Amino acid sequence: MMQWLTALARRAQGRDRDQDHILVTVTKVAGSAPRDAGAKMLVTATQSMDTIGGGHLEMRALEIARGMLARPATSPDQRRLERFPLGPSLGQCCGGVVHLSFERICHPFDDDFSLLQQRWHAGLDSWRLVPLDSNEKSILCDASGTWLAGADLPASLLIPAESSEPSALSACLKSRSCTIFIDAANQRWLLDPCLAFKPHLMLFGAGHVGTAIVQALAGLPCQVTWVDAREELFPAVLPANVRLEITDTPEALVERAAANVSFLVSTHSHAIDQLLCEQILRRAQFCWFGLIGSMTKRMQFEHRLQQRGIPAGRLRDMVCPIGLTGITGKQPAVIAASVAAQLLQVWEAFEQAEIDHAAKANATTATITSPATEPI
Repeated sequence: MMQWLTALARRAQGRDRDQDHILVTVTKVAGSAPRDAGAKMLVTATQSMDTIGGGHLEMRALEIARGMLARPATSPDQRRLERFPLGPSLGQCCGGVVHLSFERICHPFDDDFSLLQQRWHAGLDSWRLVPLDSNEKSILCDASGTWLAGADLPASLLIPAESSEPSALSACLKSRSCTIFIDAANQRWLLDPCLAFKPHLMLFGAGHVGTAIVQALAGLPCQVTWVDAREELFPAVLPANVRLEITDTPEALVERAAANVSFLVSTHSHAIDQLLCEQILRRAQFCWFGLIGSMTKRMQFEHRLQQRGIPAGRLRDMVCPIGLTGITGKQPAVIAASVAAQLLQVWEAFEQAEIDHAAKANATTATITSPATEPI
């Protein structure tokens, strides 16, 4: 996941510029389809990275992309939009309709991807605005529509700074969904949200289990902060969604962490584990907290933490042992697979709860602000 961005950021930094790429994006889906809008695949003459769902659709997309690459970069059709009925035209049982955009990435149109990757690593949402009816340079904006890089925002796309009536483009950006937008000049634009992964795991410990968990999470939609004092234990090459914190005071990271972070404590020292557990449980809020260990370790830690003033009720927020019930293997890779699945369940439930809360708040606001229907 996000291999396309890593590859294009490398290109923007002056590497791998010997060949052009085609960025394929699922722009719209109707009915059942292999992937949602926003899914991507990066194609070269000999390779592809990431996936738009596999099967006949992906094969056809590869054919189109490589056909585009076979033509000169100066040819006029460097961007195109295609519609694929999955059942009638491709024989796929999904039965829905998928719209794909094809975008040739070549120098100097690739120099914004490094900034995009930096923002993604920093947890910042960005938008790519790609003109589909011309070969003009695309535009990079932040989540509010403020220009960051690329071509200038044309008047047909400008978002009013202050207006009681938001523009259609403003509404598109607010929806956070990939879409095709037609501007005031009747030109088509791909509005492509490049949203940072919201689930964030702070993982303490670079031992065998910690390393296996990082490997298991490498392709999943999450950000990982990997913490240990022993720099020599970290691998030379990290997954794109992982950043390191090499520190002798990991408890300070707990204090500064965001409210919705998840914690997983798996260090080489029970003393460090206990210190981190205490700091985490003294926080007002977190998404999830897991401690590696057996039920025996849990009972020992509960006793020690209560002596340190942690209420018994708060200890219920500590998940120990970690992993899905029924998976008992103790090999690091087995533990990692079980914990990764557990975290996915937690994060999806957390996201749905936030969606439900926002919908309820919006419904309440609408009720309060709706005009009276009875004469006063």
